[in-house]
Amino acid sequence: MAVVAPVRQLLPPVLPAAAPPWPGRRLRMLLHATWITALAVVAELRVGRFGFHPSDQGFVLAQSWRILHGEIPHADIVSARPLASALLHTVDFFVPGPLFVVSGVLSMLELTLATVALAALVTRRPVLTWGPGFTALVAGAALVNLNGFPMMAWHTIDGIALIACGAWALDAGLRSGRAWPRRLGLFLFGVAGFVKQGFLAGIVLAAVWLLLHPASRAGALRTWRWWWRTVADLLVLGAFPLAYVAVVWLADGYESMYAQVATGVPAYGERLVAFWVDEFFFTPHGVPLPHTPVSLIFLFAGIAGLLIVVRLVKRWPMVDRALVLAGTAAVSAAVWQGLFGSEPRWADVLWWSAAAALVVATISRRRMPPAAVLVVALGYMISLSWGVDTPSLLAGSLGLTAVLCLVEGMPPVPSPGRRLTALAGVVVLVAAGAAVVQRHDRAPYLDLPRAALTEDLGTVNPEMRGVITNPATHRYVSQLNSCLRQFPASKVAVLPDNAFAYPVFSLRNPYPLEWPLPLELVGDGPLRMIMRTEELNREGDYLVLFQTVKPETLAAGGTVPRWVSPDAPIFDHADLENDIRAILTGRPITCGSFVGKWAPAR
Repeated sequence: MAVVAPVRQLLPPVLPAAAPPWPGRRLRMLLHATWITALAVVAELRVGRFGFHPSDQGFVLAQSWRILHGEIPHADIVSARPLASALLHTVDFFVPGPLFVVSGVLSMLELTLATVALAALVTRRPVLTWGPGFTALVAGAALVNLNGFPMMAWHTIDGIALIACGAWALDAGLRSGRAWPRRLGLFLFGVAGFVKQGFLAGIVLAAVWLLLHPASRAGALRTWRWWWRTVADLLVLGAFPLAYVAVVWLADGYESMYAQVATGVPAYGERLVAFWVDEFFFTPHGVPLPHTPVSLIFLFAGIAGLLIVVRLVKRWPMVDRALVLAGTAAVSAAVWQGLFGSEPRWADVLWWSAAAALVVATISRRRMPPAAVLVVALGYMISLSWGVDTPSLLAGSLGLTAVLCLVEGMPPVPSPGRRLTALAGVVVLVAAGAAVVQRHDRAPYLDLPRAALTEDLGTVNPEMRGVITNPATHRYVSQLNSCLRQFPASKVAVLPDNAFAYPVFSLRNPYPLEWPLPLELVGDGPLRMIMRTEELNREGDYLVLFQTVKPETLAAGGTVPRWVSPDAPIFDHADLENDIRAILTGRPITCGSFVGKWAPAR
């Protein structure tokens, strides 16, 4: 992210304690709430609603739909991760508006709030003291955090928001001595740990932050009041995890929960911490050369090393400033490569840059900045994923943290003035916005470029009003809608990659899993799917549809047949769908590109 003025000048000024802020406190709160909300709404309307894919878009909402109908995580719902995200996104169903657009706005709102929280922590400045320049810079970082990710309900976004906002509230409560923000922050950390296993480390970080903070150490081991407060705080930290486990246990689902969340394929983030090992390519002459991200990491590490030397000798202020600008340029190059290039591991560069800058800040301040440690740790937690094992959803905050850590300890420079710093921040925001827009327009998530997105899914169902996709995906969803009307049943499953259908069409899935990917079929999941199939044969009143069109075909805007034969081969991840098809005794049907088994109500 290129900067026009020195980054130091974009930092909010420290106001005298006795001086009333201008404009007034309430007006500043309103202005910040307005831009945060406006950014989320505009991002959804301009980029988020363009592009749709039936697979993971709607996965979390489908689980939320189950919970709204009284189903208990792990006892009734098979899940490879705890279902705190599904609980959180039940809220999406109560906000007026089309479900998928509302969900996209709320997800971007989470991401923006997380960016604001992390910036406030790293700078150690209250948000209400930020000027327009730094505010615009943070807004630009929020857009870079979004980059090319689809705006949808997703557990990784929830974990980022919960940990960032939890740390913000915890730090504010510890510094002010107020109990409610401190305990709100601890509670949010506890929820984050049950979004998915990768964020469990956040609970440990919260406990360490609580116990090692100077405000907590005052009077430690001396008074009963300190002991009572600390025990109460730790109980708040564990309140959500304990309540979650208790509810599952009362529903006789504890053994299933353990089997599901503990037996999945582990993720260690190895490509983040050692991605240079498998990211070399060979020239036609057999010479190994690193990809550009490796070169940028080495470049930034060299800049950080030189900066450490300069600050240890406490000389050469011009060299210090030049190295800070060079580090900012390296960060900007990584962001440019991610938004305009085709390098999938660009966020790894920013993570390593933030880690190196953390070392610089530690040496400059003679102590380790906990907020920067949190940002780097959060980036690692994000990479603990089966799919996107890179911290791209934190790229903007990682880049901003890297630059701010380099600025820490830089010799003072003359102030360019409020107007120039505001202009610099606006330039960064506009550049980030333009880059993200072109990134989404060029390659929406699993869909065609925006110019080829011509169909509004709201013509199929009002819950998807405003979501624009390619004609092939629109025909696919329209065919599914026709099937549901033609073959009514109280229990409906659409296998395998159609989780969106359950909340959109108000369907009750008889199976314990919405998206039976091989990695999601954990614990007793496969056995329960087969047993439930045999139960459906006895109960009747069911419709089980199977897709014959591959997800890749929809993403490429390929051909969706208008009709297939009842015995047409189906798309199957791990033979489970074919087994279910063979066991079901209902009438074979065909409808558009779907085939299925139907047993009408008796």
